[in-house]
Amino acid sequence: MVSMLAGLGHRLRHLLRAAGLAKSTYYHLLSHPAAVTRPDIEPMVAEIFARTPNGCGHRQIRMCLVHEFGVRVSHKSVLKVMRRMGLECRIRRPNPYRKYSSYRGETGARAENLLNRDFTADRPWVKLGTDVTEFRVADGKAYPAPVCDMGSKEIVARDVSRHPDMAQQRRLLAMLEEKLPEDANPIPHSDMGWQYRHRWWRDRLAGLNIRQSMSRKGNCIDNAATEQVFGHLKDEFHAGREFASYEQFKNELDAYIIHWNTKRRQIRLEGHTPEEFRNMSPTA
Repeated sequence: MVSMLAGLGHRLRHLLRAAGLAKSTYYHLLSHPAAVTRPDIEPMVAEIFARTPNGCGHRQIRMCLVHEFGVRVSHKSVLKVMRRMGLECRIRRPNPYRKYSSYRGETGARAENLLNRDFTADRPWVKLGTDVTEFRVADGKAYPAPVCDMGSKEIVARDVSRHPDMAQQRRLLAMLEEKLPEDANPIPHSDMGWQYRHRWWRDRLAGLNIRQSMSRKGNCIDNAATEQVFGHLKDEFHAGREFASYEQFKNELDAYIIHWNTKRRQIRLEGHTPEEFRNMSPTA
């Protein structure tokens, strides 16, 4: 601005006094223009950001740059490039989404809270989390029910239905059984929803030699690992979007889950994707 006004005939010393700028500083800035931060990574940043409908943050982009493109770059540099390109990721905050509740009182048996808020696992197929959530679409509602591996962060089984019923849970457990390694005995953890207290659910897990874990009513932190996955899903996939039909929602959610498992990198996995972590694991 000072240089432009000086070029229009204004006295430089008056301009520098108004700007609070020393003459030596002014000439140093003229001879050392600010360099543009990492213009070479702009195409890669744009490609990574566009992988999901609502984009992603600078940490996710940096992990992709390092692991997929072999680019050495800092978080701050990626953030500067994103700001220059006008790429902004939604900031995660407590959200107003309506939470589906499957609790129907003290019906069925309760399992012990075996995990007791310890969601850590150093390998896949040790601890699993499951729940049902609700989304509104133009022609009704959709109910995704995933099973998430707490070790690899992979969504190992999923089902989407118009109705959160036992037919959905039968399909979900059938998919889980197909994926279950022969010698694995994971602990599946859920809330106190009626599905997980149903005799069929409990008998099916027992038939697979799997011990069930269940959080206590009114303790959402007991199921925090699964709720965290739902939070990312709602922010990265659903927020601000409208779906013309249930089928469109279902198809696009399937594509997002494939992205989650194979492309979305996790800080807790040291920048690896869930699929990469599973393949690196001794149990893979």
